[in-house]
Amino acid sequence: MPTYIAFTYTADVDWTDPQYGEEMKEYAEFGEAAQAVIRGGHSLYPTATATTVRTPAGKGGDPVATDGPYAETKEALTGYYVLECADLDEAVAVAGRLPAAWNGAVEIRPVIEFA
Repeated sequence: MPTYIAFTYTADVDWTDPQYGEEMKEYAEFGEAAQAVIRGGHSLYPTATATTVRTPAGKGGDPVATDGPYAETKEALTGYYVLECADLDEAVAVAGRLPAAWNGAVEIRPVIEFA
């Protein structure tokens, strides 16, 4: 069965903050309802906690790390789910039930399975 990653894009907030408790409850309800196809996933801390790494000199060069996200955006990558679905249509149906789809966006990508 194909595997898909459903990336959630929402407001760039700290989901551990109690003020988001109701929305986190909705995610928990989604998790219970879709447990048959969920194979993993996590929420991410806000982009302010990100570190961006580049190697300006190219392959073999020294990596340079900078604090903060790659780009400033209204919505940020805030989590992901690993879904094992029969096909893309099923993955779209499952992702449409994610709270992120109601007030943000969900991007689905198929996973390449290397042997």
